Amino acid sequence: MIIALSGGVGGAKLALGLAQLLPAEELCIVANTGDDFEHFGLTVCPDIDTLTYTLAGLDNRQLGWGRQDESWAFMETLGTLGGEDWFRLGDRDLALHVLRSHRLRAGESLSSITDDIRARLRIGPRILPMSDDPVRTRLLTDEGWMDFQPWFVGRRAAPAVRRIDFTGAAAARPQGALLAALAARPRAVVICPSNPFISIGPILALPGLRDAIRASGAPVIAVSPIIAGQAVKGPTAKMFADAGAAPSAAAVAAHYGDLLDGLVLEDGDPTHGIAPRCFPARTLMTTREDKIALARIVLAAAEALR
Repeated sequence: MIIALSGGVGGAKLALGLAQLLPAEELCIVANTGDDFEHFGLTVCPDIDTLTYTLAGLDNRQLGWGRQDESWAFMETLGTLGGEDWFRLGDRDLALHVLRSHRLRAGESLSSITDDIRARLRIGPRILPMSDDPVRTRLLTDEGWMDFQPWFVGRRAAPAVRRIDFTGAAAARPQGALLAALAARPRAVVICPSNPFISIGPILALPGLRDAIRASGAPVIAVSPIIAGQAVKGPTAKMFADAGAAPSAAAVAAHYGDLLDGLVLEDGDPTHGIAPRCFPARTLMTTREDKIALARIVLAAAEALR
């Protein structure tokens, strides 16, 4: 079993590569839910949905988020009525949010709903929300405290971040199936190339999860989301700079600390001062072949560290 901890776009690309190389029952993908929020009465789970659409082959590759073949009649009508349109919900995407919200209100768990949708879209590997308990990322910025989505989407991550709080994490329970997978001694725990602060951070903030990862005996391998000092997508590099660290693979390794046994980083990026064992690779994933090639290196690194 390979357990992959993932955020949205970057993590989903590697998850897709891993899914091409592993039997479905040998891959468990754990999704960040710190980005989840309630919008117009709907529970929106961006990272779960990105993973779902990507693994189902339904992702919108032009936009880099959302669902393919999307239309926007709902948002256009909403705008004419004076509704907030800073967070765009496509018509096809909207169906998923409506269904999920309806089932949550009926008492069903997020993990159960996610697994049912996964099966209906014929996705092999399991996609597990990190917890069925609500955790919400909030950020102390130069403009005060902000909820995650208004900062990330509404303000395009512009306000500098000084502190991050994962509201609800202290009382949240890690997903039971995740703890069971860790107890079954997986081959490796892979930290996908997602933002260490706001995509992987909420997962690792769950009580007891770091200890469960260590107790599993599995090597822990991260893929750096930083290439030549820049992030492929999103505010990762900016957040390292806000924290006073030069964006680099070394900064990624230092952020995860002694949790890591290995780091897959862009071939040519400096390895000096990185404590875990380094595995150079082409980490920029622009094609399906890139995703599979990187996944193959990650799996080889796992075997080398076992």
